[in-house]
Amino acid sequence: MNHRLAQWVRAGLALLVLGAGSAWAQMAPWEKDLYEAAKKEKPVTVYTAHYNTETAQNLCNAFEKKYPGLKCTFVRTTAQVAYQRFQQDLQANAPVASVFSSTDVSHYPELKKRGLLIQYKPHNLDNVVDSLKQYSDKDDYYHVTAAALMAICYNSSLVSEKDAPKNWTDLLDPKWKDKVSIGHPAYSGYVGTWVVLMQKLYGWDFFTKLEKNKPQIGRSVNDTVTMLNSKERWVAAGPEATTLLSRDKGNPLAVIYPTDGALLMVSPTGIPKNAPSPNAGKLYLEFLLSKEAGEVQAKNHDLSVVKGVAPPPGAKPLEQIKVVRPTEEEITKGIPEVKEKFRDTFGV
Repeated sequence: MNHRLAQWVRAGLALLVLGAGSAWAQMAPWEKDLYEAAKKEKPVTVYTAHYNTETAQNLCNAFEKKYPGLKCTFVRTTAQVAYQRFQQDLQANAPVASVFSSTDVSHYPELKKRGLLIQYKPHNLDNVVDSLKQYSDKDDYYHVTAAALMAICYNSSLVSEKDAPKNWTDLLDPKWKDKVSIGHPAYSGYVGTWVVLMQKLYGWDFFTKLEKNKPQIGRSVNDTVTMLNSKERWVAAGPEATTLLSRDKGNPLAVIYPTDGALLMVSPTGIPKNAPSPNAGKLYLEFLLSKEAGEVQAKNHDLSVVKGVAPPPGAKPLEQIKVVRPTEEEITKGIPEVKEKFRDTFGV
């Protein structure tokens, strides 16, 4: 190693040490304890259905930046696949995830009942937006760490704003035959919750009529964005965040907030009882309730669950949007029922 290269290496190491020291100095005592314990564990693995892959990666990167020396890996998939994989890990007695983040809230009461989650009350709970606190578990087995909207999305090169559907029942208009995209409730927690909501608002007749328009059915709710970009479909029941992220990249996509209410999705996180890295898992949960994570969420067009984080430029503030959401009981009972009805109606 030549002299100049050695100087650069020493300078780089000095900056790393300085950065770690600065981060340490700003931590609360409980945070220092978790951080020190986490450094003795394996890298934290997150099973998540909350975000698209890009956002999940950005959150892992921000976590590693905030806690130098810790490593974060993630498995991003649909809610039902994540749950199935978690169950398989349990059966094989080969735990992988130290954080379980699903968009299907019906997963959590069952996991709690079976004693498969750690009871943990985050120190950062006071950071959470007040209106979202009601959706966390009162016994502290899981907590809301993500929020987003499901709305009507469309390809603006094919559909004008004037002609775009203005409410959910507009998707039933015969003019949208072979032009609608939706996801599948057997795979996606977003879609499962949306199907429960549509049945609550309009009865199953909504889907009987929608079937006549021959929608293209993907798995993940994010598949609808792919279908809009490829022009395979013109309109969709899709995710606000992923649609607007795609628009930011130059794709001709737009969002309509339905007059009968955009679906508010709140997604919890829990720490598995058999987590290989329980302290790192707890620290990651705390991180998801921090300003740093809130800023990542907002930048990627998700709703920040943390107070005091400004929405990205051009985003519509939540208080200006009519939102609707089934109760946890309705979702827990309804999703298993609508999966079978959906398959019977659409044949998939």
